[in-house]
Amino acid sequence: MREKYVAEEVASKKVSEAITRTLPFLRRYARAVTGSQQQGDEWVRLCAEVAVQQPELIAEVEDTKLGVFALFHRLRQPFGDLEAGASGGESVRGRLKESLTDMAPMQRQVLLLTVLEGFTVGDAAHVLGVSIDDAERSLEEARWELQRVASVRILVIEDEAVIALDVADIVRNAGHEVVGIAATEKAAIELAKKHSPHLVLADIQLRGSDSGISAVNQIMKSMSVPVIFVTGFPERLLTGKQVEPAFVISKPFDPDLLRAAIAQALDTVSI
Repeated sequence: MREKYVAEEVASKKVSEAITRTLPFLRRYARAVTGSQQQGDEWVRLCAEVAVQQPELIAEVEDTKLGVFALFHRLRQPFGDLEAGASGGESVRGRLKESLTDMAPMQRQVLLLTVLEGFTVGDAAHVLGVSIDDAERSLEEARWELQRVASVRILVIEDEAVIALDVADIVRNAGHEVVGIAATEKAAIELAKKHSPHLVLADIQLRGSDSGISAVNQIMKSMSVPVIFVTGFPERLLTGKQVEPAFVISKPFDPDLLRAAIAQALDTVSI
């Protein structure tokens, strides 16, 4: 009897550890969909509590990440109510009117699950509880919607020249204007004041002691603008223990991921 109890304890601990490893990526996804750290993290906390208390709910699949994401959607579809506050006259979409993307929730979710979280279309269909055909159609429609995003002004904060130029090319190829590339906090603040960008794309760690987060904090004192942070270690940033970005993408990233992140940030963040 004791051996069985110990075995169950070990199994439960392994499940809890696997769930814990998945949470930073679930936070990233939830924040991206809602456009809010607070709203996204609230749903993640609910999901984590249920998953730890009832691990059998995610035991139907071998991949813990897939199981946790599926549970997240099964508990409640949070995206209708949570997104309601992101539209209207004070949002980026409102200010730029109909020129920005207007993705349906299903399109947005499939796009983020595949390009941001790396799920296959089949896995995304499982997470959302829809057919693969519906998921594929939604992804195709989402990619088409990305082409409709109007040109906006984007400030790039990146200290590695090759990466900065690559990012700038992706931004321009997506139809946007790069108002400047800043390698330091000082340059970033000056460029933001000069050009009033619609969006900031910032690397977290800059050269020396400079920080992309610090630069953005200074910029946000004089303007409200959506920000996408780039990092090679998103799990280190998405702890849910402090004020953290709503939009985080990983290095290296492909053009589709960056385009999707830009469209999502513009479409869900009120400024």
